[in-house]
Amino acid sequence: MLEGFSEMDALAERGFIPGMSKEERERLARSETLAIRISNIANMVLFAAKVYTSMRSGSLAIIASTLDSLLDLLSGFILWFTAFSMSTPNPYQYPIGKKRMQPLGILVFASVMATLGLQIILESVRTMVSNEDEFNLTNEQERWVVGIMLGVTLTKLLLMFYCRTFTNEIVKAYAQDHFFDVITNIIGLVAVLLANYIDDWMDPVGAIILALYTIRTWSMTVLENVNSLVGRSAAPEYLQKLTYLCWNHHKAIKNIDTVRAYTFGSHYFVEVDIVLPANMALQEAHDIGESLQEKLELLPDIERAFVHLDYEFSHKPEHAQAHAL
Repeated sequence: MLEGFSEMDALAERGFIPGMSKEERERLARSETLAIRISNIANMVLFAAKVYTSMRSGSLAIIASTLDSLLDLLSGFILWFTAFSMSTPNPYQYPIGKKRMQPLGILVFASVMATLGLQIILESVRTMVSNEDEFNLTNEQERWVVGIMLGVTLTKLLLMFYCRTFTNEIVKAYAQDHFFDVITNIIGLVAVLLANYIDDWMDPVGAIILALYTIRTWSMTVLENVNSLVGRSAAPEYLQKLTYLCWNHHKAIKNIDTVRAYTFGSHYFVEVDIVLPANMALQEAHDIGESLQEKLELLPDIERAFVHLDYEFSHKPEHAQAHAL
């Protein structure tokens, strides 16, 4: 809490939060773009390798993992499109920006992944109850499958560690996707080897395990991003920081009536009600409120701030719907 208050003091004194310069932020943005491009190119190359592996092995678990890689390409396009949309503002059609494109893109991504999981489960159950030919790999096929799957897994592991060095939500989604691929590749490889050496039913069972993991992982992702779209309140510690900043903004502020911060996409909307002297000139009151708004919007997590000026704090809520609730 004291660290947060010190940060607000620095913002009040200097007019900015000590941190990265404009050049450093631009370099970070270029690095994030590079991470996304590397991930997309790797997904295309690894998808081609896994298509070949699926044709060589005929394993249902490997085929399921290959379909997952296909969806990686589609989801990569979705995430790229959301990043592109957010970087091209249109103040006439989208007057408050397009920050919610980011969690919306991740929601579409997660929905596609969950759909894949259900399809894999259905196909695996069908394979288990049907009488199909015995699953068997030649020594050459086994070497190709093991070599390619291990190479794909190692590449995805390195990409996961690389993408985890960023804080951007889209790059973090790629990191989660790479981690998921590491797990699914290992499951697919183990399943195909067990089916080859022990029993055929282990191949569809491995595919079912993979599908259940897919649904669980992306269901959690959906829940996280739904909260960012429905306007969930910021943590109490964050509201304390905002209250501290508002109270120390100007000596003329007599009371703070309301401080709200709620999610609006990946950032916060902030509403603040401050109480000023009733006889203060409009120009002076306006300048105090406007400078507080600008100061709040300097915080990196805040998309937009609204400052309401009042002369007393004993009234009922301003909005009729809030009063009705």
